[in-house]
Amino acid sequence: MNHILPDYYVSEATWFYLSLLLTLAVFFRFDRIFSLRNLDLILLLLISPGLLFLGDYPVVGNFWLFVGTGLFVIRMSIDCLFQRRPRGEQNLNSFGMAFLCVSIFAFFVVRVFTENPAPDTIQTVKQADSLLSMQDAGNTLKAQPAEAGPTARLLAAPVVPFSNAVVTGTLDHATLAARIMAILAHAFVVVGLIIMGKVHFADTQVGLAMALLYLLLPCTAYDVSKANHVLPAALLVWAFVTYQKPILSGIFMGLACGAMFFPVFLLPLWASFYWKNGLKRFVLSGTLVAVVLLGSLILTSVDRFSFTQQTIGSINWSVLKFEGGQHMPGFWSTYDSAYRIPVFVIFVLLITCLTIWPRRKNLGHLMSHTTAIIIATLLWYPQQGSVYLLWYLPMLLMVVFRPRLLHTTQNYEVDRNQQSGEKPSSRFQDSVSIAKHTSQ
Repeated sequence: MNHILPDYYVSEATWFYLSLLLTLAVFFRFDRIFSLRNLDLILLLLISPGLLFLGDYPVVGNFWLFVGTGLFVIRMSIDCLFQRRPRGEQNLNSFGMAFLCVSIFAFFVVRVFTENPAPDTIQTVKQADSLLSMQDAGNTLKAQPAEAGPTARLLAAPVVPFSNAVVTGTLDHATLAARIMAILAHAFVVVGLIIMGKVHFADTQVGLAMALLYLLLPCTAYDVSKANHVLPAALLVWAFVTYQKPILSGIFMGLACGAMFFPVFLLPLWASFYWKNGLKRFVLSGTLVAVVLLGSLILTSVDRFSFTQQTIGSINWSVLKFEGGQHMPGFWSTYDSAYRIPVFVIFVLLITCLTIWPRRKNLGHLMSHTTAIIIATLLWYPQQGSVYLLWYLPMLLMVVFRPRLLHTTQNYEVDRNQQSGEKPSSRFQDSVSIAKHTSQ
């Protein structure tokens, strides 16, 4: 790579300034300064300096990110109070945004192949290798608990044989597989956002705008190699893409729960969304995914003790302990862990409120409430907490760019259209088109 781009390097501070200028040039509404879109854009840009402060001033950086995370929780919790969603044109046409998406993604590929992969991604690749060879992985997890769940190793399994086939020279096949995983994870997010805009928002330009802003924001570039943190967000994006089909949505949600712990807190909300219209299919498909994931653990277990060890090691139980937070990096490292208890209690109350209110939810409620719960998780999470912006960034962008979705209440319209033989997307797109013209 050095032969193609000699001395290629873009520092984090340089990327922040370039991202700031490009984001303002493409997305800022200069004709309507005081608009909800501009407010969201400013919040997204203001949280990025906290990541820069983590290097030299970790206390300031963690406090900055904690405050920004709290503001996002409030913003997402009250999103449905903003009934007027005027369509905001971008300052660049669709072809220009598509060109920028391809160009920035190419730079990400270069960055992934020029820096060392994240250690947890390497560990996931090794676990996938053990799965393919059916070797016992219980002792490995006992020595070093996994950061990601069994979904990561299951989805990484197809990448390992490919990396073994093309690896040459001194390059480690695990390193190549980890890099490919990172690229594919970001690609699934980008494609999912574009399809979300085209199908459910009835506007391909909005989909390109969400994908471009996802690639432009500094947090994506800073953690571009952390595939395990991108994977659950990618699966949740596709759960939204397929929300009209509870079986597919349940599969993606089940995989997301098996990738990281935080999607588990979303299950009550999604169950209340489907309720009498698709809940059984959603639960059944998610249960089948859980059975498949447990089966993958059985393949790498030689006995019952090894299976138990892998099952326990697949979950980071330290996040549920409200003691010993001082040795963990992050906001709570400078405070007593007992202060996390009231924050966790408020978090549980937030889940309860967003699950039962409103009783009849539409897609807009589901998106904003899902994002609020994920972001609120980071407020009590002890290990770097608010640093993991990629957990919720794609869903946050969907809320920022979404139109009015009052006609997507639960799954009633979808089921009725399927029974009558009508395509659900046609009425949906007609309603969105009418909403866009009336908002203008």
